[in-house]
Amino acid sequence: MDTATRPYRSVLYIPGSKDRALEKARSLPCDAIIFDLEDAVAPEAKPQARETLANALKEGGYGKRSKIVRINALTTEWGLEDVRALRDAGADAILLPKVNTPSDVDNLADMLGPDMPIWVMMETPVCVFNAREIAAHAQVTGLVAGTNDLTKDLGCRTRADRLPLMTSLQMIVMAARAARGVVAIDGVYNRFRDGDGLKAECEQGRDLGFDGKTLIHPAQVEVTNTAFAPTQSEIDLAGRQIAAFEESKASGQGVAVVDGQIVENLHVVAAQRILAKAAAIAEMAAE
Repeated sequence: MDTATRPYRSVLYIPGSKDRALEKARSLPCDAIIFDLEDAVAPEAKPQARETLANALKEGGYGKRSKIVRINALTTEWGLEDVRALRDAGADAILLPKVNTPSDVDNLADMLGPDMPIWVMMETPVCVFNAREIAAHAQVTGLVAGTNDLTKDLGCRTRADRLPLMTSLQMIVMAARAARGVVAIDGVYNRFRDGDGLKAECEQGRDLGFDGKTLIHPAQVEVTNTAFAPTQSEIDLAGRQIAAFEESKASGQGVAVVDGQIVENLHVVAAQRILAKAAAIAEMAAE
């Protein structure tokens, strides 16, 4: 499965320094894992975490889950060594924090070579302003909203409706869609025991167009997977729309009608996307 079809509903942060967490992640029903060497690891533990994570990735056992490594910023004393240790360890992508411009991505790409996909933390106002150019980079395949850092830098208030962040969130999604094939992942929900609040924020992110959400605790996975998956009614409707449109086209008509609503080619494209996503989720679940 590639980035255009594979699910990224739940993207769980796992500390790269903790053997127990690395082992548990092999059995969690998340679609992707961000193995974190940055915020989740204390400065004095970073060298050992680097080695621990490299060994875990080489050992494998993570199934169909996408494996993304968040390194430390290249401007820190740890970033370069992170790249050297992890670029050939078996990750599916490297996640770069503290990005402001496409040249920051170039710096990482030069060290990785042309074949390793790059994800980018969208966590500064400058980065969001440059979102379209960053997403258009040849090696960028994912954008991750760093909503905590954005909130800090903007000096805005934390609200349940996330109104102060709405412009940033929409710019991230639009940049990903303009680039085509780039995944857009929503930021974390900090109150990990608040299932109702998580559900509401997942549904908001889904409705904005995000492919999934970053998570800070395994307890958040089930709610997130459900929110970002097509419902059975959406799957049924998609199938009926495609069938009705094909029938109308065969009789020389350019549109069809399903449940009292016009179905044109653009609706068929959206319906096909829903069915492809449902199939990809089923494939993940069959692991």
